[in-house]
Amino acid sequence: MAFPHNRMRRLRANETLRSMVRETRLSVNDFIYPLFVCPGKEKKNPITSMPGVNQYSVDLLDKEIKELEALGIPAVLLFGIPEHKDPLGSEAASDHGPVQEATKKIKDISPELMVITDVCLCEYTSHGHCGVLNPDQTVDNDRTLELLAEEALSHARAGCDLVAPSDMMDGRVGFIRNRLDEMGFENLPIMSYAAKFASSFYGPFRDAADCAPKFGDRRSYQMDPGNINEALREVELDILEGADIVMVKPALAYLDVIKAVKEKFGMPTAAYNVSGEYSIIKAAAAQGWIHEETVMLEVMTSIKRAGADLIITYAAKDMARLI
Repeated sequence: MAFPHNRMRRLRANETLRSMVRETRLSVNDFIYPLFVCPGKEKKNPITSMPGVNQYSVDLLDKEIKELEALGIPAVLLFGIPEHKDPLGSEAASDHGPVQEATKKIKDISPELMVITDVCLCEYTSHGHCGVLNPDQTVDNDRTLELLAEEALSHARAGCDLVAPSDMMDGRVGFIRNRLDEMGFENLPIMSYAAKFASSFYGPFRDAADCAPKFGDRRSYQMDPGNINEALREVELDILEGADIVMVKPALAYLDVIKAVKEKFGMPTAAYNVSGEYSIIKAAAAQGWIHEETVMLEVMTSIKRAGADLIITYAAKDMARLI
């Protein structure tokens, strides 16, 4: 029967009813907080394009980690800014690099907090690209794989709980998996940036991680924003190579990709609510054009509703306080 016997508004009458029949629910356990680690001591550098987000030197991580622990946020995703950069990103695999030292520090402060490490070379190379360059300035996929595997291995030695290759080189998940297994880290999971698009939403992140390319762009290795079938092929290949969790990045402009990945593969699926998505909301809220908390809540709900099991977001602390 239709109206007037059926009235959809009946279950929307008050918050108690709305909450009882809500189909998609957020939990603090859904969130992963990105954390930027810089060289030096007593450094807390605000990132102006990302209000509320900072770079920290390792010695100042205590307060930040204890706050995350108190809020119940279960995991961090570490990005490192090295003291020195070179064409090969040599510091990426140093056992005393920023990510490696931060990993050890965090596990000392909060053993139960999961430390996920971003595996890529863009923060470490003097040219800002995600791999080794050929003489013609293109990225050499196969030579880069060895460096990525060594970086992941150094993170494993430091005690991370999960590695997350973000470079978008072909074959890197399998190459990293094999190297970790050979060195006795067969139980260390991999969260692959499986469908990472060449997006315009990354701008503030490049300020935070000091990793903007010095020339050109990353469209020869990151995905074309118009392609969903290619994204599914990328995800499938990463699963076959040994990925334990697959990721779609960015999130908001790619909700259809998140949904398709989850429905096709049924794998644990992460989505990265990236810097530009975060900063747009912060900027609009600062102008009084939107209500920050309710918009952020709506955004996170949409990402989870699309199929994400995990949401990497700079708003993780805000969301933990809200929910």
